[in-house]
Amino acid sequence: MHMTSDAVLRAFQASGKRHLIVTGGRKSGKTTLLNELVPDPMPGVVTWAVPKSAVYLRDGVTGETAQVGVFDESIPGEENRMRLIPDGFTETGIPALTRDGDWLKIDEIGYLETECEPYCEALLRVFGEKRVIAAVRKQDIPFLSALCRRDDVFTVDLDHPYGNLGCVIMASGEGKRFGSNKLTAQFLGRPLIQHVIEATDGIFSRRVVVARHLSVAELCRENGIDAILHGLPYRSDTVRLGIEMLADTDGCLFCQGDQPLLSRETVSAMALSAVNDPSSIFRASYGGVGGSPVLFPQWTYGELADLPEGKGGGVLVKKYPGSVKHAEVRDPAELRDCDTPEDLAELERTALERIYTNFL
Repeated sequence: MHMTSDAVLRAFQASGKRHLIVTGGRKSGKTTLLNELVPDPMPGVVTWAVPKSAVYLRDGVTGETAQVGVFDESIPGEENRMRLIPDGFTETGIPALTRDGDWLKIDEIGYLETECEPYCEALLRVFGEKRVIAAVRKQDIPFLSALCRRDDVFTVDLDHPYGNLGCVIMASGEGKRFGSNKLTAQFLGRPLIQHVIEATDGIFSRRVVVARHLSVAELCRENGIDAILHGLPYRSDTVRLGIEMLADTDGCLFCQGDQPLLSRETVSAMALSAVNDPSSIFRASYGGVGGSPVLFPQWTYGELADLPEGKGGGVLVKKYPGSVKHAEVRDPAELRDCDTPEDLAELERTALERIYTNFL
């Protein structure tokens, strides 16, 4: 799973949602990600289990600890074999939830919590009164499922964080201004398109490159990406060929092959945003000025496959402005492409400066 806390925070902040929930099964990394997002100490509660022994709860401010569950070998099955000790939740957990503060951190909410009705009632109250960042165990329990489905919650499912999204890497430019096949030109010692391949790796159900040059198609195939080699003249042809290959996805990112400073965090944030808001168009932007890539939802596929001759997805961005949301990048250089050798050299200098700064 290629995801960072920075990508999660960017997607959450852009969503405008009130609460952030990280969910997943056992050992999916919920606590690790939660602690990266919000280090302790912070008002809230922490619960943890000692296998085949007990479950404990700790007040995030005072450190007061109480036992909330005990292992019961008479309970059948492999999981959920802790028996509730309600006093721990009511005497320590509820006061911890109701402390002063705008934010609460809860790690985690699982099946045992759902068996204590007063604690569940307190949780629902704080979701209405405060802002919550929480880890929620993924189980088929109505209370847990309802929390993750709330309209005011941004949910990151660590078992399947990016849903069923596709990615089209646009590699059909003729490179006339560049003077040669720019996508195989060297950038920091690797082919230019290799940087976009890496920025989009591990996020999408399927990627496809739509290419004009055999060398580009072969390079992408070596990286495990399907490639369409064509000689059609228009940008609309490139879009159509790509979307036809990914018609069974729920959303599709269109990405230029010549944006070497596009970051994985930006791509990841856009994908997380699309999973939480599958009806919107997400456009990478800086300072509110849109650029590429753009992630289109499934309802746009028919129009993407039938664009006016020579036009690209920008037609739909203009047609449906109310559906467009900006995914802000950290650095405007992420949005720059390479039309000329001078562009390539300038972006390479920018990349080297960034490497040097990070090294220091």
